[in-house]
Amino acid sequence: MVFEHDAYEQSGSASLTAVNVMAFAGLTPVNVMAFAGLTPVNVMAFARLTPVNVLVIDGRGHLLGRLAALVAKQVLLGHKIVVVRCEGINISGNFYRNKLKYLAFLRKRMNTNPSRGPYHFRAPSRIFWRTVRGMLPHKTKRGQAALERLKVFDGIPPPYDKRKRMVVPAALKIVRLKPTRKFAVLGRLAHEVGWKYQAITATLEERRKEKARMFYNKKKVQIKLSKQAEKNVESKIAKYTAVLKQYGVLV
Repeated sequence: MVFEHDAYEQSGSASLTAVNVMAFAGLTPVNVMAFAGLTPVNVMAFARLTPVNVLVIDGRGHLLGRLAALVAKQVLLGHKIVVVRCEGINISGNFYRNKLKYLAFLRKRMNTNPSRGPYHFRAPSRIFWRTVRGMLPHKTKRGQAALERLKVFDGIPPPYDKRKRMVVPAALKIVRLKPTRKFAVLGRLAHEVGWKYQAITATLEERRKEKARMFYNKKKVQIKLSKQAEKNVESKIAKYTAVLKQYGVLV
């Protein structure tokens, strides 16, 4: 497994296909749905089909190329992926070297009409998106569909601030680079080549972290009170607990 996360699974399978059922009964899709009173959503539920789970990845501390390669493969396989905190992505090699490479890339343009491309994105999220695009057959329908399954963000906007965020161990800088090796941060590189929202993103991130800190402190108090309440009534419900343990309800 590349990603350690809980994914929806297609459990169970029907021996009859929709085509066979309709052929057997002489029904059209419209008649079948009208007869059963089903909507398209109900049809999916009836057939035990589940939507593709959305995987949220925290980009901070990952290496640009390695993360992009793994994300590109997963979106081609049909997974929906959201990468947040793209400004925290790392690039191997010292900062000045990477800046020179990006400035050289900025010089590549159409002589007669630069507005026709190539386009040079400045936001870290778009730089990462373009890196993934380069690893996909994006001029085919299959590649375009895969690219639509990818979303990228600077910072962690709602609703992803309240979702569990995953990491990709195979792409982490701390795993893949020696401690003595130099690296660059994509957010700083983007800022120095024209990204205008570094300060705003940092402010919004501080606000998000403060809200998360307050929520976690409140949650800790609630957990402590819950444990204390259980302890207070432990002696009163001991006989019921013993019965529940006997039948395997409690372990």
